[in-house]
Amino acid sequence: MIIYAVGMFDSLMKEILNQVGGLSSQNTELRALLRNILQATVQIIEAMSACVRHVCSFEEAPALDAIWSLPSCILKVLRDTFQHCKESEVVYCGRLSLVADLLQALFKEAYSLQKGLMELLDRISLDSSASEEEVSDVVTVIHSLLDICSVISDLDIALHANTWKFIIKQSVKYQSLVEEHLRHGDISSSLCDNLLSSLHSSLELAEQIKQVRLQEMAQSPEYKLFQKTTKMCRFFANTLVHYIKEFNSFLAKYCSRFHQLYLQIISMFPPSLCAPTLPSPLSEELNVAALVPMEALLSQLVPLRPFAEVVLRQDQRFSAECELSQCLLLVNALGLLASQPEEALQLWYHGSQFSEETPRLPLYQAVFNSFRRCCNERWAPVLLPGVMMKGQAQGRVSLHQHVCVHLCASVAALPPTYFPMLERCLMEAVLQADTQTALLATDVWCFTARYGTAELCLHHVLLIAHLVKTCAGQCYQLSHLGLLLRRMVFLMTPHHQMELVERFPPSQVENLPVWRHVLLRALSHDARLRVETDIVTLTQKTLTDWQNGGYTLGQVDKLNMALMSLLVVAGGESSPSVMRMVTQLWLRMCPNQVQTHPILQCTLRLLLSISAVVVKNIEPRVVHQALVCVGALVSQTCPDEVVLAALEFLASLGKVFVTHDSQNQVLPRLSILFGALLAERSWLLHQHALEAFAHFAEITNHEEVISQSLSVEEIKTKVVNYLSKTINVQEAAETRLERLKLETAIIEQHGERLEASKETAPYRSAAEATADSEPSPKRARQETGAEEEYRRYVQTAESALKALQALTEGNAGTVAPPPQWLGSRLQELQTLITQINTAQHAT
Repeated sequence: MIIYAVGMFDSLMKEILNQVGGLSSQNTELRALLRNILQATVQIIEAMSACVRHVCSFEEAPALDAIWSLPSCILKVLRDTFQHCKESEVVYCGRLSLVADLLQALFKEAYSLQKGLMELLDRISLDSSASEEEVSDVVTVIHSLLDICSVISDLDIALHANTWKFIIKQSVKYQSLVEEHLRHGDISSSLCDNLLSSLHSSLELAEQIKQVRLQEMAQSPEYKLFQKTTKMCRFFANTLVHYIKEFNSFLAKYCSRFHQLYLQIISMFPPSLCAPTLPSPLSEELNVAALVPMEALLSQLVPLRPFAEVVLRQDQRFSAECELSQCLLLVNALGLLASQPEEALQLWYHGSQFSEETPRLPLYQAVFNSFRRCCNERWAPVLLPGVMMKGQAQGRVSLHQHVCVHLCASVAALPPTYFPMLERCLMEAVLQADTQTALLATDVWCFTARYGTAELCLHHVLLIAHLVKTCAGQCYQLSHLGLLLRRMVFLMTPHHQMELVERFPPSQVENLPVWRHVLLRALSHDARLRVETDIVTLTQKTLTDWQNGGYTLGQVDKLNMALMSLLVVAGGESSPSVMRMVTQLWLRMCPNQVQTHPILQCTLRLLLSISAVVVKNIEPRVVHQALVCVGALVSQTCPDEVVLAALEFLASLGKVFVTHDSQNQVLPRLSILFGALLAERSWLLHQHALEAFAHFAEITNHEEVISQSLSVEEIKTKVVNYLSKTINVQEAAETRLERLKLETAIIEQHGERLEASKETAPYRSAAEATADSEPSPKRARQETGAEEEYRRYVQTAESALKALQALTEGNAGTVAPPPQWLGSRLQELQTLITQINTAQHAT
């Protein structure tokens, strides 16, 4: 009988589709026919509802095989009915109003029928002895209702939710019987899609509501719809978590979908840069509906190997919107591992161990890699909730601090077995090209050393010092390792600091690369005294050797290495020997030679930095010579590094009171230099020039230098704006974000080029630069000792004459002209040169 009713229902539906094309208000006969047909379909559904009510009236629940034809037929009719109602606007076109009342009645009866059928099926129970046919019938019911859910999702929220509740309830109720037969992929995928759809709808409604005043928001119809949609969002999120918890062993191949879902949802909320800005009440409701369940979702997924393999997959890249989501996922996973079994720890911490495994990164390495790719979020910067501190309110912190705190907490709870893996990941992060990622690894490494034993700290410092010592040239790896070494030395015990001094004696030239990165204030008194004495003594010896060797370019590399270390001790060591070396070097600086030879530019840069530290003890004549040299270079093309060092030196001159007899030599040059550097077109140099000038102006006693430096009105305006912190152009948030994206692409490409280069150092060593700066001979030949001696003396004479030329030109127009005897001595030198030249031709 029920099967006959289904056949009649199908025929009526086909007849409607065949006749509806001619429906109109004028065609009363066809209108009456279609209404009669719809009325008949309503009656069929009413009859089916009566059958269901009759079966439900039995005191004992019937066996499923005894009534199977009833649910199977009803489910087919329900799907067709809901499908017809869903497509009614298309089927009836603009004539829907002619039959709207009957369609409403049809939907209402179908709604009632489905509710009754689910109540009936809920009363039926199967045990472990159920037949294969009964199990198949239950599976068919679940899958049929799943198909109905795809139809009714846009028709009625309550019906949709109740249908899903029944699907999950039946699946769990008969889990042991049906788990191997269910379409887990369709069920989980449908839950994910519904969750995302509900969340998108909630966000769209929230965007509309935020235009309404808060006092009126609660009464608006949009807000009531928002609450319903948000409730559905929370329902689907919790339902998905529950389903994964019950059937996780059957959901392995869908972990990629869950991963994408997590990333998508996290990207829709702050601090994501693409998340909308919503009023606090709306934001809190959405957080409860979607974000809170994501924490539970992740806790269910972390123990699953396929999920770990998806999340930790090598060389995976995400859209810009999801990079932060991936980083936060990894950070949250760190916090969950403390409560996981050993198998899960090995899965996440170790990475893939064997070739037959799916390649995956260790979790710590994945965190550093992901943090590196969050360039826009680091520079914006985004803010995340900080750790709750006792007696303090929860603040907002940067992404760097957020990740660092969670990494350190994970390290504190890390079992010793995984410590070698942590060390390897930290070292790899320090040695990659992104400086902020290396800084993050440095922070974590310092925490590790401080949290561990003193012996562990010593072991790490010795390892890092050895790497610094063997690192060739000036490269980003050396910069990162030097920063790490500088901070780690602070954490050493005095005894271990002395051991570091013994292992890497500062008295040996080959160890100077280590000590140039160490701050004296990090050392104990004994270690500091030893380092200061050894470095000053070695630098003096190197300078003496350079002088005795005729000031050749080939020895400048050693001198520069010594000066790098002297810069470290210059702040604490202002002995006469240091000042004597500074004076001696300044008197040797010739602008023409510095402009010609890159290695001397490095010497000048170091000399400027040292002079800035000991500026209070420098003689006025040496300050004058330094200004002459810098002025000659600035007037020509000069490397940025030298200009920056010059600005550091000029800023430090604010500490110096120039005596009256030297003011006419020093102050005008100082004003000219500041004026020239403040006019720099390079934004980087211009910014540093503003900072240097502001520092000088704040502490100097020679206020006339300030006014004379600002003789150009444009420069004066820029300086005034800088000092008053005036922003001429306010960049819009959207424009700034687009600019950051463009800059990110360029910086990432630069980092990739550095790491892809076969050479570890992007810059050649000073020795290589020296070789390149000298002309190549036409043919290779071995110079004799006598010829080398000739070359050395000629270079010495040339350097001395150029230095004399610079001094003479620098004194031109001042109140201190060259001494009267200079002309006669130069004539004598000219005669001597003529005699040498004559003797050469005679031989």
